Amino acid sequence: MKNLLTVLFLSLAAFTVTAQELKLNDPLPVNSRIKKGVLKNGMTYYIYKTDVVKNVASYYIIQNVGSVLENDDQQGLAHFLEHMAFNGTKNFPGKGVLSTLQKHGAVFAKDINAYTAFDETVYNMDNIPTNVPGLIDTSLLILHDWADGLLLTDAEIDSERGVIKEEWRTRQNGYMRLFKKSLPTMFNNTKYADRMPIGLMSVVDNFKYKALRDFYHDWYRTDLQAIAVVGDIDVAEIEQKIEKLFSPIQAIKNPIERFVITIPGNKEMLYNLGTDKEVATSTLVFTINHPKSLKDETVADLKESLYSGMVSRMLSSRLKEISQKPDAPYVSASASYSSLARANNTFGLIISPKPNRQQQAFKTALAELNRAVKFGFTQAEIDRTMAVYNNFYQTKISKIDQTPHAEIVNTIQKNYLENEAMTDMSKEFEIIKQIFAQMTAKDLQDFIKKLYTPENRVLDVTGVEGENNLSQAEALQLINEVENDATLVAYSDEFVGKTLISGLAIKSAKIVSEKLNKEIGSTRFVLSNGVVVDYKFTDIEKNNVLLEAASFGGNSVIKDADLPSASMVSTLARMSGLGDYSATDLSKVLAGKNANARVGISDLEENISGMTTTKDIETLLQMIHLQFVKPRFDLDSFKVLQNNLENTLTQRKNDIGTKMEDSITTSLYGFNNPKKRLFDEKYLKDISFEKIKAIYQERFKNPADFTFFITGDISKEAVKPLLEKYIASLPTTKKKEKWQDNSVSWLNGTNKKVIFMEMEDPKATVRISFKKPYTYSLKNTYVLKAFQDILENRLLETLREQEGGTYGASVYSVLPKRPKQIASFYVYFDCNPDKVEKLVEIVHQEIEKIKNGDLKKEDLDKVLTSYLKDLKEEKEYTGYELNVMYDYAIEGYNRNDPKNNVDLINAVTPQDIQNLVETIMNGAESFEFIFKPKK
Repeated sequence: MKNLLTVLFLSLAAFTVTAQELKLNDPLPVNSRIKKGVLKNGMTYYIYKTDVVKNVASYYIIQNVGSVLENDDQQGLAHFLEHMAFNGTKNFPGKGVLSTLQKHGAVFAKDINAYTAFDETVYNMDNIPTNVPGLIDTSLLILHDWADGLLLTDAEIDSERGVIKEEWRTRQNGYMRLFKKSLPTMFNNTKYADRMPIGLMSVVDNFKYKALRDFYHDWYRTDLQAIAVVGDIDVAEIEQKIEKLFSPIQAIKNPIERFVITIPGNKEMLYNLGTDKEVATSTLVFTINHPKSLKDETVADLKESLYSGMVSRMLSSRLKEISQKPDAPYVSASASYSSLARANNTFGLIISPKPNRQQQAFKTALAELNRAVKFGFTQAEIDRTMAVYNNFYQTKISKIDQTPHAEIVNTIQKNYLENEAMTDMSKEFEIIKQIFAQMTAKDLQDFIKKLYTPENRVLDVTGVEGENNLSQAEALQLINEVENDATLVAYSDEFVGKTLISGLAIKSAKIVSEKLNKEIGSTRFVLSNGVVVDYKFTDIEKNNVLLEAASFGGNSVIKDADLPSASMVSTLARMSGLGDYSATDLSKVLAGKNANARVGISDLEENISGMTTTKDIETLLQMIHLQFVKPRFDLDSFKVLQNNLENTLTQRKNDIGTKMEDSITTSLYGFNNPKKRLFDEKYLKDISFEKIKAIYQERFKNPADFTFFITGDISKEAVKPLLEKYIASLPTTKKKEKWQDNSVSWLNGTNKKVIFMEMEDPKATVRISFKKPYTYSLKNTYVLKAFQDILENRLLETLREQEGGTYGASVYSVLPKRPKQIASFYVYFDCNPDKVEKLVEIVHQEIEKIKNGDLKKEDLDKVLTSYLKDLKEEKEYTGYELNVMYDYAIEGYNRNDPKNNVDLINAVTPQDIQNLVETIMNGAESFEFIFKPKK
């Protein structure tokens, strides 16, 4: 059922169904593919077999335990305990969990992770190989230890205190401070308001060891734990292993009650206003809380979920339509019905007003909500929205075997924690069609009336210092005015159904040659207008088709003065719509279709990318055709874009991260470099509607300068006539473009600065980089990446685990083939200001160690194994075949040939990495920026 709340982005299709009797009290059809059981000790388990990614499985333990269960003197222990699961267990002492899995290619924070929330703590090991002898047993043993085998040694607890504190420091900013201030209002002063999962640093610093061990004993227990295994496994075998391994864990006698907090109702509207020096734009969140049933779900619950999704979508569409007008008082607004807490849902509006227009923005959005309450929705809106669901279900059912692990686990998690049904998608769709057959416009109006109650209302205002912020009295007055506005009239849907290419004369042309590329299994079509299309069939993902068209040139051939306008080409093209249709009408024209295409201009390329389903490939190619012959540039949309950019500029004004970025840019390139400009008022003034239009027309005027790539679940026989009609018919010229080298050098080869900044919560930010010319090759890209990942792992161990000075350091590297072959790497972290000098010194020491050959082969093997693992998994997706064709045509090599990846990865040695680092560091250009709080 969760899917019904996430379909807002999907397109639609019409259908008919014969009305049948709808039994609202019937249970929902169960997905029999999910094996669910409960051990005698109370532990629940779920097993699901899927080869969406072959020879791997994902392992989860879902703890029905979160920060809301903490006592006042335990605030932060639920989250602290999560960290300790990676710091020593009975069978995997020290960092044994991580080191064991890393040997098989798993990466911490990507494949191995966990999170703590108010009501649950969830641990995951994703995409762990199942074809490695003993690794399934090892993975299950890790789950076992997380459930009942944490060591929680004194030394490891003390070591982790600093890490937690730095996580808190890293996450602290103006928005986090305002979020915390809003909690008592959002949760009506229940325990949720005082239980931010990160906790209190005073508790983190000072709790006794026994307190954490007691929390573990009290709450990590079998009646509050569920195991989930999803992947390419044998269900019966996994069930047997789970029963054998987990059954011996003893159930806790006389357990503490696992209580559930219900947010109480309120007669008067709850209100909160928060401002922060680092937040310069406002947000209004107006919600109405509703109870959430945790009983077994029935058809009635599915119907309610369906209706809530429909009214949210239709109301959001109306609100978005307003935002696309230049005089709209808000930048964006949407409606949603979502989960607030374990026992509560919430319905309401999220509004981002334009500066000093909070009152008008609130009134306008609220009026639209009341319009729907008083007059309901038009039949056209309802028909389109019903078709959204029809299309959604048809697509999901056609791809049921491609459902990602994470989506399956999410279904399992909702079932375990909130008793949400794990339904059979096909049977659920049959019920949906019955609901639609009996649904009337009045039903939906009655439903939104039920959501819009006079009680349980909450208004949270993120205000701006110095602005006329929306007060509680003003809000109540506006609500009263809108609810009693006799001039409010029903919404008018004037759109008349048309096709995407109505009125457009398209004359089909020909495919003049067709040649099989035996090396990569693709077919190259040359069209009569000179366009080249590389095509390959693959059904590795059923009902999925991807398209890419690429041409060299990009920003490198655009005048410096026009670069600000060039940066907005893609955005304005999307905002303006396509062909004869505005963005609003385009979404209606595309009702019932899964087709999306977007243009882009990068430094060296212009491109069009698209994705669709098998049935909608023609619609996608129609969109591509229009993007060449009939792009749309709407002046009103440009005015909206200007307003949005001005709002973004205001938002950035007080943002610490933006100030840091601007400081680095001006230090490296100066204040007046035309290719490295700051996003400021002058930049905005240089964005021109006419220039955007002219740049688009210049960059996309010749389809024959592009190479097209199409791959997916579409046969050659089906795609050929569509290419002849929509691509071969495009007007072309014989002009071919090349990229230009317009790269920019730093002003100085060595840059070292300490910059002091005013900030509410003191923290230091470190940014270090080195770069030097280095020959591009596929092997060298792997060598550089291996250095990057080894360095990051070392910094994780030294800066985080040993020093407790940072939550984590990130390392990025790049070795481009063009415009210049320069190897560079970049180190970034936030940290304790008192430790920054020591931590920076450690970074340089670790780089120097690698340069001097201090490099363990086992550390290299871990990262290389992860690359081989990633490569295997990439081949399970359609996008891999698109990349194969692109690399062959544009970069000149066969990605499928092991000598271009597997052999290169296996050939990387410690000496290769040492040589690379020696070469880069010998005379490298560099920068080191340290940002500190002003005293």
